[in-house]
Amino acid sequence: MKFEENLKTLEDLVRRMQSGEMPLDDMIKAFEKGRELVAKCQAELEAIRLKIDKVTASGVAPVEVVETPAGEPDVKL
Repeated sequence: MKFEENLKTLEDLVRRMQSGEMPLDDMIKAFEKGRELVAKCQAELEAIRLKIDKVTASGVAPVEVVETPAGEPDVKL
């Protein structure tokens, strides 16, 4: 799954969990799935950061991947 798909799935899980309408067993499963998705998203962002580091090492202006207030990644020059 791509980063954007994982992030959307994670957001959907959080929304459902916050609704208060999930049974406890389902909430625990959703929490576990959410942790997996967070790990995948973090790994993807790290891979992107390494690619950016590689490009900037060649003399291009530095770029920083930051998280926006909405929780989405953004590139800061």
